[in-house]
Parts: sequence; structure tokens; C-alpha cells
Amino acid sequence: MTSAADFPFFPGVRSLHSPGPSHVPKAVQDAMTNQPMDMGDPRVDGFIAACERGLRGLLNTQSADIFLYAANGHGAWEAMTINLIAPGQKVLIAGTGHFSDSWAVLSEAIGAHVVRTPYNEGYPIDVDAIESILRADTKNEIVAVFAVHTDTASSTTTDIPALRRAIDATGHPALFVVDVVASLGATKFEMDAWGVNAVIGASQKGLMTPPGLGFCAADERAMEVCNKNPAPRFYWDWRLRKSELSYRKFCGTPPQNLLMGMEAAFGLIEKEGAENVFARHRLLAGAVQAAVEAWSAEGQLQFLCKVPDARSVSVTTILVAPGVDPEKIRKVAREQFQVLIAGGLGQFAGRVFRIGHLGSLNSAMILGALGGVEAAMESLGVATGGQGVRRAIQYLAEHTK
Repeated sequence: MTSAADFPFFPGVRSLHSPGPSHVPKAVQDAMTNQPMDMGDPRVDGFIAACERGLRGLLNTQSADIFLYAANGHGAWEAMTINLIAPGQKVLIAGTGHFSDSWAVLSEAIGAHVVRTPYNEGYPIDVDAIESILRADTKNEIVAVFAVHTDTASSTTTDIPALRRAIDATGHPALFVVDVVASLGATKFEMDAWGVNAVIGASQKGLMTPPGLGFCAADERAMEVCNKNPAPRFYWDWRLRKSELSYRKFCGTPPQNLLMGMEAAFGLIEKEGAENVFARHRLLAGAVQAAVEAWSAEGQLQFLCKVPDARSVSVTTILVAPGVDPEKIRKVAREQFQVLIAGGLGQFAGRVFRIGHLGSLNSAMILGALGGVEAAMESLGVATGGQGVRRAIQYLAEHTK
């Protein structure tokens, strides 16, 4: 077992640029230092209600029920799946790469019959494939379509309204369920206007809160399916959690300090303004993409996502050429330049590294991260052209009002 004494001392602050956990602002950290309260304290109901309001606001839903869990995103996946899909029922999962595959494996583990669309590396969800499968399902056996809005492994974002239009074009009654773990708080999401029936998410990315809070949102149609679903469940059960009592809402004691932190995070979003938050994410993503564009000119690095409009505002995945070790880049960036970036997941392991640019970040923090990553690659002899940070600076200078 390792302890803090086993790690070298470094001055200053390490720059966290994974796509989650993301940087936790001081206001959120401070809120989480408050003493937990007894379950009868009305303040408990107050910060739970504030989190529910904040989620409804970012999801742009007027009436969806919100269910919060002491869980990560995988727990929220299970809660969603077990409330909507009975053992043996079919669910169509749109291929986006690692996270759609992981959701499919989880769904199969709890008894669902999963129909997958293939993932074409570097591209968003194949909307035509979804439409084709639904048209072929003449008996309406598919209960729901599951889609990941932003897949952090591939850094690809899918056009959710286009996917809704494809479902509608078939006349199929399947529910439309979307994972917003990596997109909520970084880009606009319109649950009601886009015709999304249910949503899952988690605290540790755009919501700027430590890992440990997952959530589901369900509209009236999703709740009808839940109420008729014979799948055995208890802890995850929306029917049991739909209550005015905080104890019932969490099937036990709420994770009070995480909820306090999330309430503070929503306060920060409200103070900045959601549209300004989204604009800031677009700006910082553009700076990172400008740097990667410059690095890629040397032929040893390239964007994994091949469609510029589908590149995420949350994270950028960089594919390396054969012979370049992304884990060495990560190690040197972390240990010599104090920049923490992410590696590849699933089929991307050993082939990519990822720079997160979501949550509580600003231009200076992004430039510092890019500088550390570029320095790490230069020290390892990876050809970058040395112009990545300069291009990012130029981008920010041109696009900052």
C-alpha cells in the first residue's frame, strides 16, 4: 500500500486535465467541508432540492423526475437500465466506442438483450444504422435506444436531435435514453425540446464536483415504462425513490457533503451564466484543437475524431503514430511538468492520450497544460514542430472578446 510519503514533493499545484475527475473549484471544496447534519435538519432537504433544480435547469426540462444516487456513472447506467429494461427485453445501443460498449456489457450482465450498432472509429453514431434497425423491428421488441452524447474515450459528440429525428422517422415507440456524463455543464442539452425520455449523468466532469454522485432524469413516458417493468430491483428503484422524504430519495442516508458541493457548483454555473459556460468551453476546446492541429503537421500525432464538427468541447483524444508511446508522454507530463492527462481506454489503450478541457478551467490553465504536454513530447523526441502552444495563444487572442 502506498501513502503520501511514497510520492515526491513538488511545489505549486499539479494541473489536472483528465476528462474526469475534473478540476474542483475552491467554492465546491469549501462547501464540502461543512459538518454533516442530522436527517431531520431542513437544510438537508434544501440542498437536495437545489441539486434537483440545478439539474433540471441544465437539462432544460420542466417536468422530468430527478433521481440522485451515491454512485458513479456506471451506477447511474445500472439504475437506468434496470428501471426501464426487464430481463430478456431488447435495447438498442448506438455504437460510439468504449463507453457504449461498456454500457452494453453492463446491460447484458443484468439480463437485457442488447442490439448494437457498429462503431466506425473516428466518427459519431451512425444515425442511418439506428433508423434501419428500428424499421426492421416490426414487432416493436426494442424497448429503448441508448446513446452516449459525448464519448470521452473517443472525444466524439453525437448530434442528439438528428438521432431523435431518425427514431421519429420510423414511428417506433422505443424510449430515447441519453448519457450526458461528459457533456452536461460543458455544452447545451435540451431534454424536453430534443425529445429525450431519460438521461443519466454524474458529478465529476462538467458539474465540477468530486466523483460519487450519479443521477437519472425520467419523463412521464419513461416513468410509465418503469412502473410496468417487472424487473426485480430495490436500491435503484425509481418507484421507491419518488418521495418528498430525503431518506426515501436516497434509499438511506444521502451523501450530504457531495450534495453540498454540487449545490455550490450549480451556484457557480448560475453566477457565470450557462450560455457563458458553454461559450468558455467552446473557446478552450478551440485552443486545444488549434494546438493539436499544429502538432499533427509533423505526422506523429492526429485527431482521433475525424469529423471537426463532432469534436467534443469536453476532451480531445490524440492518436499517436506507431512507435510513439502515449503512456511515456503521460508519465513525463505528470512527473516532470506537473500536468495530468488521460490515457486510452478499451480499443484505444496504448494508442492515444487525452487532454480534458471541461469544468472549472480558464485560458491560462489550458495554456499551461498544453505547454506541459508539448514539453513532455519534445523531451521524448516526439516531433511536434514546437508550435502547438503558439497556435493556441493565437486562437485565444483572436477569439477572446
